[in-house]
Amino acid sequence: MKHIENISRLFTKDFVENPLIESFEVGDIHLPSGHLVACDPVITSDMVPFNTVFPKGSFPVLLHKEKESNCVAYAEIRFGSSAITSWKMATTAGQELKELKGEEIFGYPVESGMGSFMDLETQDCLNHLENTLYHRKGADFMGIYEEFFHDHFFDENGAIDQYAFLKPNDERGGTVFAFEAGYGEGFYASYIGFSGDNRPVKIVTEFIEVTG
Repeated sequence: MKHIENISRLFTKDFVENPLIESFEVGDIHLPSGHLVACDPVITSDMVPFNTVFPKGSFPVLLHKEKESNCVAYAEIRFGSSAITSWKMATTAGQELKELKGEEIFGYPVESGMGSFMDLETQDCLNHLENTLYHRKGADFMGIYEEFFHDHFFDENGAIDQYAFLKPNDERGGTVFAFEAGYGEGFYASYIGFSGDNRPVKIVTEFIEVTG
């Protein structure tokens, strides 16, 4: 699979060496359970977590932009500093890599223009918030994007930023990391870098394949 070969070339080191990519450490995500979900947070509220269980706690998130377009090409969470010895496409329940043919991938669809990382517990909080707002506002409910996400990305002057860390429940520590996904709509895979003792060191979602 050419995609995973490129991911390995770009992300096995501690930093990305590619003149077409600009990298930013943007903050920390908090994962209460370590059961990580990657999804379009507006349309896939029932996305199941990856089979790999990640460490619990707060971890740095990096965005890697394609310089020419200023679009997010890759989103990354780092769980440690161990040397990465192997990469694998991330899967969820019922997905078997051996069933893929050619350049087929497992991943998630984006329709809203946003991707995200969040803990499964945080996804439950987001779904609860959406249901609460819907029942409270009734016909005035405009959807979870307008009610929760929009103000973190746009104000009266236009776009604020390409990403945001959000808490759907202030009493619980989990955060949603939401961000603009590549060029917009599409279907996107994630890849996990493992240490020699098979511990996850990084996860990277690819939105634009940068190979130069």
